[in-house]
Amino acid sequence: MKEQQRIKISKYLCLILRHKPEMIDVELDKHAWAITEDLLQKLNFKGTKLSYEDLKEVVINDNKQRFSFSEDFKKIRANQGHSLDVNLDFLEKEPPEILYHGTALKNIQSIKLKGITKRSRHHVHLSTDFETALIVGKRYGKPVVLKILAKQMFERGIIFKVSENGVWLTDYVAPEFIEFLN
Repeated sequence: MKEQQRIKISKYLCLILRHKPEMIDVELDKHAWAITEDLLQKLNFKGTKLSYEDLKEVVINDNKQRFSFSEDFKKIRANQGHSLDVNLDFLEKEPPEILYHGTALKNIQSIKLKGITKRSRHHVHLSTDFETALIVGKRYGKPVVLKILAKQMFERGIIFKVSENGVWLTDYVAPEFIEFLN
């Protein structure tokens, strides 16, 4: 499968498994798992021709590791980023001293006043490296990377979790814990 086709399918899977499973009439359980066979049947019925091997290739080669299979490969889910009411059973964990958040320049004034909010998602997403945050920020306009004083937040009782693909999650980042780098 060509890379562009994998990317297109990956984005479509994100839409379905994170936000709109009803688009293809697939069901997610309370932990966001879809039955792999059911997902494939419904994708194919709706016009996205995909074999089990193709799906496996998309999941394995996704550079952001957005998806996971269950151990027996009978279920699949998006690792984080859902707007749906699901419980992903993330483990609480002590964060590193510094994390990063990518956003667009147009959001900076609001962030300076209100901090970083999760908006329609379940969590604020943070990364361990500047480069990843920069890539995320580019999705929304002129990118800005914010330095998050995660260890200080944790020491004040703020809970952090980490997803299966290494994205750090929290409910809110107050302005006092943000260093504006640009």
